[in-house]
Amino acid sequence: MFNVLPALAPDPILGLSAAFREDTNPNKIDLGVGVYKDEQGNTPIMDAVAKAQHKLLDEETSKTYITPQGVQGYIDNMLNMILGNDSPALLANRVAAVQAPGGCGALRVLAELIKRCGGDTKVWVSDPTWANHIPLIGDAGLTLETYPYFDKETASIRFDAMMETLRTINKGDVVLLHGCCHNPTGADLTPAQWDEVLEVAKEREFVPFVDLAYLGFGDGLTEDAYGLRLLANNLPEVIIAASCSKNFGLYRERVGLAAVVTQDAAQKAIVQSQIQSVARGIYSMPPSYGGALVNIILSDDTLRQNWQNEVEAMRVRMQELRSLLVKHLHEQGATRDFSFVEKQKGMFSYLCITPEQVREVRSKNSVYFVDSSRVNIAGINKSNVETLAKALVSVL
Repeated sequence: MFNVLPALAPDPILGLSAAFREDTNPNKIDLGVGVYKDEQGNTPIMDAVAKAQHKLLDEETSKTYITPQGVQGYIDNMLNMILGNDSPALLANRVAAVQAPGGCGALRVLAELIKRCGGDTKVWVSDPTWANHIPLIGDAGLTLETYPYFDKETASIRFDAMMETLRTINKGDVVLLHGCCHNPTGADLTPAQWDEVLEVAKEREFVPFVDLAYLGFGDGLTEDAYGLRLLANNLPEVIIAASCSKNFGLYRERVGLAAVVTQDAAQKAIVQSQIQSVARGIYSMPPSYGGALVNIILSDDTLRQNWQNEVEAMRVRMQELRSLLVKHLHEQGATRDFSFVEKQKGMFSYLCITPEQVREVRSKNSVYFVDSSRVNIAGINKSNVETLAKALVSVL
């Protein structure tokens, strides 16, 4: 039976991780996998999460299944956090949602839901976008198209070209937008640009699909929600995938949220039944643990403030690392102006160097990141940033 299957190439990022582990260079640097790392190169358990774990251990009395939609407190707290307590959509009972196994699970559940709405619906993704968007959405049977987003030559958003394409999109098509901290480029829309996206969405009547994986890592928890809230407050329908992997550090717990802003409460009830049906057909019941931890943190004023402080500290540190990298590149004699790295946001940046230069810096200096030139800023620290800068300048 299985002898008809061809072998597939390894995932580029997972393959990099394997190569990094096998590299014996004591000064090797891993900027590939998108996880937050501290100054010691560890991905720590956040203090608020550790305290929530103890509380859950003391209070949990059963390991029976939770409800099909997930931990309701988690869902309610997450929706309030990302949409705002005064969200018109929430106040009007217009938001259907389920807890999903990570942001990936949320994306796939929502893709399957879109497929049920119409087999010929196109989903437009940015060029470039996070590589896993393609299989997560495309493997549901949806047609994918791209809109221009980033220019490597100028290290800037191609906003005029993006808007020109959005003005051609058909009514009912779906446009995937990165809520903040664009992966892979780190280049985010400004509030004024989000305002323009809203206007073209109204004009063309396409449905925005906002992927919110890095809330709090750009400009702050409230500031990073600007685009999503603008769309949700002013459009009849918005699709949302959110993740707690990065800002709660719950990578292995797989905690996500799949939500849909609907036209009215009656439609919400229909969408809620459908989205739960999709989830039932994929994984039946969601895992409880991670969602329960987030619910504990967001329901407790002290823990919530503790968590917010930790997120802010991570955000500030990553911004400082950006500035430090730019400084060392300049000091090492880089002929190119890399100041754009300081303007980018979140965990990732495009360095805008060629695949050949990426492979050269990997082979000569044991610096690991993907050929697109996307680097994980959180993989840098004060002890390796100078080494990194020297390695990069050596191949420019």
